[in-house]
Amino acid sequence: MLSLQSPLSQDLPSFFLLLSLIGFFLVLGELLTRKFSVSPLVVRKIMHLSMGVVTFFMPSYFHSNFYPAVTALLFVVVGALSLKVSFFKSLHGEPVESTNDEEAGPVVSYGPILFPLAFLLLVLVLWDRHIWILQVAMLVMGVGDALAALVGKASGGEHIEHLTRSPKTVAGSLAMFVSSLVIISVSLFLFQNTFTGGLAAQPIWALLSLALLLALLATSTEALLSSGFDNLFIPASIAYPLYLLDVNGMVTLDGFLIGGLFALLLALFSIKVKFLNNSGATATFLLGTNIFGVGGMVWTVPLLTFYLLSSVLSKLGRKRKAKFDLVFEKGSQRDAGQVYANGGVAWIMMVAFSLTKDPYIFFAYLGTLAAVQADTWATEIGTMWPNAKARLITNFKNVPVGTSGGVSIPGTSASFFGSLLICSSSVLMNVPWINKVGIPQSLLVIGIAGLISSLVDSFFGATFQAQYYDPIRQKVTERTHSMAADGSKVKNERIKGYDFVNNDLVNTLCAISGSVVAYFVVQNLATF
Repeated sequence: MLSLQSPLSQDLPSFFLLLSLIGFFLVLGELLTRKFSVSPLVVRKIMHLSMGVVTFFMPSYFHSNFYPAVTALLFVVVGALSLKVSFFKSLHGEPVESTNDEEAGPVVSYGPILFPLAFLLLVLVLWDRHIWILQVAMLVMGVGDALAALVGKASGGEHIEHLTRSPKTVAGSLAMFVSSLVIISVSLFLFQNTFTGGLAAQPIWALLSLALLLALLATSTEALLSSGFDNLFIPASIAYPLYLLDVNGMVTLDGFLIGGLFALLLALFSIKVKFLNNSGATATFLLGTNIFGVGGMVWTVPLLTFYLLSSVLSKLGRKRKAKFDLVFEKGSQRDAGQVYANGGVAWIMMVAFSLTKDPYIFFAYLGTLAAVQADTWATEIGTMWPNAKARLITNFKNVPVGTSGGVSIPGTSASFFGSLLICSSSVLMNVPWINKVGIPQSLLVIGIAGLISSLVDSFFGATFQAQYYDPIRQKVTERTHSMAADGSKVKNERIKGYDFVNNDLVNTLCAISGSVVAYFVVQNLATF
């Protein structure tokens, strides 16, 4: 899939010209920053925009991808060294202070490393016939992301709440959306003659609809990510669906558009009923568009089964669960971190399947959904069950219900039953791979995968997950800070585990374990 071509002598003049041009941008940026006190953010974003334009036209001047790849790799190294020793002030500039967590401190940007890394990966995958996808993806990232930052800073507009650590504004996101929509729309018409697969001979309304959806994906990615990670994932949000539509043949344009619309409606509905906050809804839109639009109903139904059942269950028994609100790290309204922890591995499984067509990955997908369903049901049922008794998984000593690492008979039973429902939803969809393995065998494999994963979650919760002592309420909690009566924040004392091992990381490990168990067990049951 990754391909590095041989160097060609006729590309050497273009190579030296490219290095000189990038060097000029760097020197000019340093001059403006150090001598004329121009804002490092403004200088960096202008350089960002300029390099987006340069990468768009670069394929016209090279016959092989060797020297573009070497250039990208060189500046990955330069960006990393600059981040380490800070010799290019214009590259990283002043760190942005977090507005969402006063204890979090400055947000370091890895953008100067991830920008050339994104270009390098696309060069290795898309050079030659599909290079237009690279050009569109890099131009959207270079121009759109720069305009979002510049317009957002200039507008001084209202920040979007509960989105990301770096402040994002409505004006900035609107600039990102409009610029992305224009670039993608014009590019789709400009490159029509190069389409070879599912985009060939598509009507104008369909291409404009695709441009609209891709612009929403790019804008959501930019809004949700901070620390420069949007430099890597904005191009991916454009290049991946275009590759599947026009090269891979995994998905039809109609199916992708319908999936994106459904994901958008689900995200808006989730905000309305308070299943998710802004960041959670944005993450759900991104995840849902890929899984619904690429996987179709076969992949959609199990995910919806988890999402709807777990969301409803988290809202039930609120009075009984109210006493645990200050124990658990987060409440029932999920954020992006929880969406990634619960659905991120499933998302990766969908991407892996779309690129490999390996049917065993579908069972890994069911396994990871069963894992997060099992964990959610174990927690929710365990805390709602009247007079439930919990024991710590490591030594089986009695612990209060809701303690990280605690297990109970109602919770463990619920985890297995919840896992069965995930596989049952696929059985109802008459998935051929399920029939190949056998319905009873599939139910057993996915049920056990979910059960084992919930116990893995409990083990990490009991051993490595950070727990703190709340001095105000005098109880053990997963929260790093407590709120005093006067509204001030009080830092809780860590009494167990490691600070970086929070509930989202433990849930992610749980999800990974479910996919691993299901994938390897099914390989011993059937050959596709």
